[in-house]
Amino acid sequence: MSDMSIESITEQYLDVLAELGNIGAGNATTALASLLQAKVDMKVPQVKLLEFKDVGAIVGGEEQEMVGAYLGVEGDITGSILFLVKKDVAMHLVTKMMMGYASGEFGEMEQSAFKEISNIITGAYLNALSTMTNMCIYPTVPDLAIDMAGAILSVPAIQFGIYGDNVLLIQSQISDDIEIDGFFIMVPDVESYEKILKALGLIQ
Repeated sequence: MSDMSIESITEQYLDVLAELGNIGAGNATTALASLLQAKVDMKVPQVKLLEFKDVGAIVGGEEQEMVGAYLGVEGDITGSILFLVKKDVAMHLVTKMMMGYASGEFGEMEQSAFKEISNIITGAYLNALSTMTNMCIYPTVPDLAIDMAGAILSVPAIQFGIYGDNVLLIQSQISDDIEIDGFFIMVPDVESYEKILKALGLIQ
């Protein structure tokens, strides 16, 4: 199982990932609505298994200014998570959370608020995966990056390279009064891929 190429991933596994995307995004929408005290709707998320080098193009180009929260995954599986949104969308979320008191710049309070939002969204996906696999999975404290997408992606790329080239990308479109295009990128390490597949009953 050390060679986890895209070709070796079964259609069944992709179906499971799509279900994970639906449950996780649903949980995230509910949690966000509660946090922002606003009505939040969600489109059916797109789930892709792709090579890490293709992520930049998917999120809107490497020069797109974005805010990214980078977290480690610990517990029964290990790996990395990156939650990415466009900078103006991130500020919209932060302003909503701070009830209009955000400064319009990412100062200490705004960064703290976005970390909290990231914790809720990544926690929703990890809880979905935890429930589906009956595993104990939890995120580390997020690190925040505010930069062009290419620069944000280059930092975890080094670590992702150790784990393998393929990543799970869930693109969720959530809307309140504007549409929020969020990208949730999860990279379990090679051993964790095997554990997930076993827990889901897809391999012996």
